[in-house]
Amino acid sequence: MRKLHDWNLSYKKAVELQRHLASKVRFSPLKKVPRLIAGLDCTISKDGQRILAGAVVIRMANFEVIETANAWRKVHLPYIPGLLSFREAPACIAAVEKLQNKPDIFIVDGQGIAHPRRLGLAAHLGLFFEKPTIGCAKSRLTGYFEEPPPEKGTYSLLKDKKGRTPETSHGPRAASDEIVGAVVRTRTNVKPVFVSVGNKCLLKEAIEITLACALKYRLPEPTRLAHQLVSRLRQRT
Repeated sequence: MRKLHDWNLSYKKAVELQRHLASKVRFSPLKKVPRLIAGLDCTISKDGQRILAGAVVIRMANFEVIETANAWRKVHLPYIPGLLSFREAPACIAAVEKLQNKPDIFIVDGQGIAHPRRLGLAAHLGLFFEKPTIGCAKSRLTGYFEEPPPEKGTYSLLKDKKGRTPETSHGPRAASDEIVGAVVRTRTNVKPVFVSVGNKCLLKEAIEITLACALKYRLPEPTRLAHQLVSRLRQRT
């Protein structure tokens, strides 16, 4: 686990750091077929003062859950669109540090590079973990797309303007716009999910793994189970 920076930053410093770290994200083929995959999800406490992160490690061969971990951390930053990782990443890192098994790949309930500054939660965590990481979000944060066909397994590309800024985000679309992810149908006639590279994998692989983990539900099994874990623990507080 790398320690890239501290978390108590001003808005301006956090944005500058995102732009710097985005250049560190690696797009490279997986070196091996993943054997263990970990899902990560977060929730906030009922009083809004703490973040709870849950990690669920699954064996890819049969989707057996072999380990879970969780961690609470104080909220140090209000919710600001585009800076979610500065709220949730510390708790995610703390949960992963508790794992006895070392996942080959992580799938995170959040964005990878499908982010205005190309550093969503999954990409940010991928740099800390130095492991292949996939972002699988329930909604779009940036970019545009055509609705994919209704059948499970179909997808369309999510594109965004290069060097996106608030001033240029609504300008005319161009052939040179950047592919930042995919809009993936994990169940027939059900809303798609938004998949993007977090670190050390390719978009094609991220799509394939997401679909392979989408057994019966819209969400891939690792993040679905992580969501269930944090939801149960939150209810107990």
